[in-house]
Amino acid sequence: MKKKLLATTAGSLPKPEWLAEPEKLWPKWNLRENALWEGQKKAAKIWIKEQEQAGLDIISDGEQFRIHFVHGFLQNILGINWNKKTPMGIRNNRYTVKVPTVIEPVQRSSSIHSREAKFLRDNTERKIKFSLPGPMTICDTIANECYRSRSTMAYEFASILNEEAKELEKIGVDIIQFDEPAFNSFTDETLDWGIDALEKAAEGLGCKTAVHICYGYGIQENINWKKTLGENWNQYQKIFPLLNKSTLNQISLEFAGSNVPPSLMRLLPDKELMVGVITVVADELETPEDVKKNILSALKYVDYERLIPCSNCGMAPLPEQIAIDKIKSLGQGTLLASK
Repeated sequence: MKKKLLATTAGSLPKPEWLAEPEKLWPKWNLRENALWEGQKKAAKIWIKEQEQAGLDIISDGEQFRIHFVHGFLQNILGINWNKKTPMGIRNNRYTVKVPTVIEPVQRSSSIHSREAKFLRDNTERKIKFSLPGPMTICDTIANECYRSRSTMAYEFASILNEEAKELEKIGVDIIQFDEPAFNSFTDETLDWGIDALEKAAEGLGCKTAVHICYGYGIQENINWKKTLGENWNQYQKIFPLLNKSTLNQISLEFAGSNVPPSLMRLLPDKELMVGVITVVADELETPEDVKKNILSALKYVDYERLIPCSNCGMAPLPEQIAIDKIKSLGQGTLLASK
């Protein structure tokens, strides 16, 4: 019997319909004030239990406390005007969203997610992972009317992220994951300053650090865009060697149902790899045997000791039951592949 592979999700999970609008990236909360906090805790606890029962080993809060993985982090940052909404082409104009605007130097006045991380730590004995948006992705999800360049703003956010991450580490978070889906939309910028800004965000942390890079949620805009990328998604070919040299411990990437050449994983020989073995589209539900097959396929390119079966991306826009069924297959398939 080999040592069991450790399974986890990429991060976000659907919010219950009673908590927020279902199957939306930017849903509206259905509760207010103290009722909202109590509802968020209830939803997080439900998902903690679902992950544990599914056999996952590294547990997250499913981002139940955040309306969106980036904007949920930004809500308590000073210098942002939330009433000044600017139309912005997200992920290099893949889709347009009206986003808040940075009008003054950004500052972190107090802890942002510590209360949520403490709730997660108090409600499971398993390893926990907490995700934060990466500096480049923040700057691709908020308008800039203050800084001279996007990279300048990214380094300011990297400092804020580093402060927050160090507080989360003290609470007992085992893995801090920075989400950088913008990396594959801006290859040159990623090489020039994106990875460097990410390193600044992770600087000085003693817990494990990870970066999640992906081609996006399973929403229609992303599905349409992926169809234009051809049969081989080689955007990571230039990025992986630099990430392998970085201080980050883990890299999270797609595998199942994608056109990312699996051989690219060989460009990350020094990292643990969270490899996506379940897709994030609602019309495809993997069986445990499918997951096992995907894991065994990934093991042709990455050592057993470095592989962490995962989901391709966050599952926030999926129907709740679909997400539950997917993580069950993830857990069961991982156990099958571990034998």
